[in-house]
Amino acid sequence: MSPARNALSISVLASAVLLLAACSGGDDRPPQEGDVAVARVMDETLWASDVRREAVAQGLVGEDEPLEATSDLFGRVLDEVIDQKLLAREAERRGLDNSALAQRRLEATRERILGDLLVESVVDETLSDDAVQTLYREQLRLARSSEEIRTRVIVTRTRPEAEAVIGILGQGATFEAVASERSIDEATRFSGGDLGYSTPDVMPRAYADAVREAQPGTTVGPIQTEDGWAVLRVEDRRTETPPTLDQARPQIVRYLTYEGVRQLLEQLRGRADVEVMLNSDAVAQAAPAPLPPPRGRGLAERAGGEGPATAPGTATTPPAKAAPAPAPAAPAKAAA
Repeated sequence: MSPARNALSISVLASAVLLLAACSGGDDRPPQEGDVAVARVMDETLWASDVRREAVAQGLVGEDEPLEATSDLFGRVLDEVIDQKLLAREAERRGLDNSALAQRRLEATRERILGDLLVESVVDETLSDDAVQTLYREQLRLARSSEEIRTRVIVTRTRPEAEAVIGILGQGATFEAVASERSIDEATRFSGGDLGYSTPDVMPRAYADAVREAQPGTTVGPIQTEDGWAVLRVEDRRTETPPTLDQARPQIVRYLTYEGVRQLLEQLRGRADVEVMLNSDAVAQAAPAPLPPPRGRGLAERAGGEGPATAPGTATTPPAKAAPAPAPAAPAKAAA
C-alpha cells in the first residue's frame, strides 16, 4: 500500500471505528458459548467471534460458512480488527468521541445495531420449519397449474413478406432455416427463432392470443406487432411444474421475514408518538451540512477498496400469493 493510500486509510478509519471505542471494555467473559480468545489489545480481549463478525460484514465469508482460526483469511481479518481497536483507542485518547456530532453518530450506529438485533430475534421466532412448510402447502393449494408453450418466431417488416414466409414454410422449408434467412429479429434469428418455453401471461399479448389454442406443429400468422409482422410456430406444450419445497424455501423465508418485520413495525408505529416535520418553514429553510461519503464496514471499503457493503434492511414487497415468488433480501445480520 502506498503512503498516500495508507494515510487515507488511517484518516477514514479513525472516524469509522469510534463505535468500537464507545463499546469497548475490559470484560474477559466470552461473548458467546464456546468462543475462543485470539488476541489481546492493551487491556481488551479479542474473540474468534469478533473476527468472524468482521469477515461476514466485509462479505469475505457467508453467514453459514466456516472460518478456521488457522486460515490465512482469519489472520488477515484479525490484523484488521486489531487495527480497528488501536485506532479507536487513539481517537478516544484525542477526545474525538466527545463532540456533539461524534456522540450523535455513535448513537445512530448503536441504534442501527440494536435494530438489527431486534430484527434477528423476530426472524428467529418467525422462521420455523413448521411455518415454512405451512406456507408452502398453502401456496400449492392456491397455485393453479399453468401451461408453458414453446414457440418459434419469424418477424418481417411487412405483411406481404410474412405471407411469403408462410408460403415458403408450406413448401417444406424448415422454420429454423427460414428464420435465419428472413427474420429481422436479431435476438432470435440465429437460434432458429426459438423463444423457449413461457406461459401466455408473460408473452406479448398478440403472441399469446395467437397460440393459446394452437397445437404443437401448428404455424400461425401473420400477426401484426410493434416490431413488424410475426409468423409463429408452436413447438410444444407442457404443464408448468410447481417448485419443490427446497426450491421454494428461499423465497418463503424472505416472505416470512418481510411479514415478521412488517408486523413488528406496524405495532411499534401504532404505539409510538411520531411527528414528521418536513413541511415546517424552519426545516424547509434549513441547509444541513454535507454528509461524509458512505463507508462500508470492511477495512478495504473504508480505505477506498472494493468489496460489498453490508447494511441492515427490510423487505418491501411480499411474493405473489399464487406461488412462491422472489421477495427482497432479508435484513442483514448485525455486524457489531
